[in-house]
Amino acid sequence: MIKESQLNVNDAVFRQTVPAGDYFLHRIEKGQTFRILDLEGNQAADTLFYNADEVSERYSAMDTIRAQGNVYLTAGTVLRSNEDRPMLTITADTCGRHDTLGGACATESNTVRYSLEKKCMHACRDSWMLAINENEEYGLSKSDITHNINFFMNVPVTPEGGLTFEDGISGAGKYVEMRADMNILVLISNCPQLNNPCNGYNPTPVEVLIWE
Repeated sequence: MIKESQLNVNDAVFRQTVPAGDYFLHRIEKGQTFRILDLEGNQAADTLFYNADEVSERYSAMDTIRAQGNVYLTAGTVLRSNEDRPMLTITADTCGRHDTLGGACATESNTVRYSLEKKCMHACRDSWMLAINENEEYGLSKSDITHNINFFMNVPVTPEGGLTFEDGISGAGKYVEMRADMNILVLISNCPQLNNPCNGYNPTPVEVLIWE
C-alpha cells in the first residue's frame, strides 16, 4: 500500500548516507521514526532489528507474517518479535511492498546460486559480521544473525510456492518509514549483490533519517 509521509526532511534529527556494500548500525529510541530512502532506485537494504535492551529478542518473519496474514510488508504492517511483541510499525511506504522471505546473500549462497567463482564476492552476511565485530558494545554475536527484511527488494512467490528474484519495483527517491514501538537496534547491510536483479546489477547508496 502506498502511503506518503507527513514528516519534513528538514526536521530530521539524524541523517546519514550508507554507501553500497556498507553497513549501518544504530540505536533508535521508542517513539522515534526512521526512514530508509532509496536514493537512486532498485537498491536492496537487508535489515535486522533487535530489542536494544535485550538483543535476544529480535524481528521474527514468522510471527509478523502470521499476525498480518501476508508475506509482504508495507504501510500498516506491524513488525513483530520472536516474543510476538510489536517492535516497529511501518507508517509510510512509497515503494509498495517489501520482502521478508528471501533472506540475505552470503558467500555460501552466492556459490550455490551462481558459481564457485562468486564465492569471494562481498555479501550482506559479511557486512553484518563486520558490524558486529567493530561494535562490540551492542552485545551482538554471530548467532544473532537471523531473520531479515529486504526493503525495496522484489521477491515474488510462485504458484508452486517457490521464490524468484526479479527486477526491483523501487525507484529513485522512494522510501519506507517506521515508528519504533520499543527501543530498537537496527542493522542494515546496503546490499552489494551483483548477480541478480535486486540491485539492478548496480548497487547504489541509501540514506537513513530519524525524527523525534
